[in-house]
Amino acid sequence: MALSAIRILEHLEKHYMEFFKKKEEKPEKKALPKTQAQKFWDFWKNLFFAAIAALLIKTFLIETSRVPTGSMKTTIEIGDFLFVNKFVYGSSSPRTIPFTNVVLPYFQLPAISEPERGDIVVFEYPGDRDELQPEIINNYVKRCIGIPGDTISIKEKVVFVNGKEAKRPPNIQYINNYVTPTGVANPSIFPKNAQFNEDNYGPIVVPKKGDVINLSVENIEAWRTIIDREFGRRVLTADGNQILIDGKAVTNYTLTKDYYFMMGDNRDDSADSRFWGFVPRDKIVGQAFMIYWSWDPEIPFSDFFKLLSTVRINRIAKIVH
Repeated sequence: MALSAIRILEHLEKHYMEFFKKKEEKPEKKALPKTQAQKFWDFWKNLFFAAIAALLIKTFLIETSRVPTGSMKTTIEIGDFLFVNKFVYGSSSPRTIPFTNVVLPYFQLPAISEPERGDIVVFEYPGDRDELQPEIINNYVKRCIGIPGDTISIKEKVVFVNGKEAKRPPNIQYINNYVTPTGVANPSIFPKNAQFNEDNYGPIVVPKKGDVINLSVENIEAWRTIIDREFGRRVLTADGNQILIDGKAVTNYTLTKDYYFMMGDNRDDSADSRFWGFVPRDKIVGQAFMIYWSWDPEIPFSDFFKLLSTVRINRIAKIVH
């Protein structure tokens, strides 16, 4: 009985081996070459998915930004191209139609952290001091000096935050040693009618969401643009000694947004919050963290090889802080 069982197993093993030997020897069926139509379809399909991936990365993860001015010299030079971390402050869907100023409704993802003092921040320019909104929507890059609730003052070009001297950026730069004296007002300074100048400024409190602003004919000009921007239209007016918001008499207004105070590291050649005011939280795009390319922007692109010779190799992949 045991012998019969062994023979049966040997027989099955023999057939098993022959079966797989024949299967291995059987030639594989060659794939038919793709037609031109299939190749064309594959190309456009791959291009489409690559474009979608690039759009998602640009929208929610990493933005790129070109630096056209010297307001952040020498931390960031004219002609530097930056990578901007968008998700750290909370990415948002596109806010405008590309290559236009047409504003879109958007949603914002939760932030990992909020902007902090000393961060190099990329943000949508909110507009000039007295402007409801800018004619052209551009991204600016500056250093965050004050966060919501901070008290900012500048004394002979030295910045103080909440009464203490602020940490100076490692590459801070001044063009001249002249200091505009206290009391010499710059008519272009923010807020309107303030007796400040760019070298002796403040103190001024950076507004935060929930702050109640007591309004009067004396301070209406200082708050007009901020309040109008929160409504998205001109709403703040005065009728004699009476203050009106959207036609209704009021004595105060509660702010609906957090704000930040931004300055350039090149303090004597920077148009920043000293001149055009606070940056609302919803205008902040992300945190600049790396230079991925740099060359001399004075050379026209038409002279490409000369432009290429100006590439600043030592700045590529440089972390900015």
